[in-house]
Amino acid sequence: MIRILRYVLLAALAVCLVTLALANRSSVTLRALPDDLAAFSGIQMQVDLPLYAVIFGGIVAGILIGFVWEWFREHKHRAAASTQTKAVARLERELAVMRDTKPEQKDDILALLDRRKAG
Repeated sequence: MIRILRYVLLAALAVCLVTLALANRSSVTLRALPDDLAAFSGIQMQVDLPLYAVIFGGIVAGILIGFVWEWFREHKHRAAASTQTKAVARLERELAVMRDTKPEQKDDILALLDRRKAG
């Protein structure tokens, strides 16, 4: 049921995006610098694109910036988890070594009980 709902929502989103693209087919000029600054610096970088490409490009750029921002923000949590994972692995190895080795001396209480039984 959830899978069907997901496909219906994706289809509705696709229809909306195609409608938006068809309604905004006119060409716009994107300039890297304002006219006065471009004339002063001698850099005339501009490109003509359909408006829907500018809109979709802005959405994609916003999503990518958000993902990168969140990745940097969560770095401290990933670093702490990595440190804890290494500590747990080290302690598990140490515990395995301790279980494998046979202690030569018994516990003090058990040693006293053994002496009472023997004596």
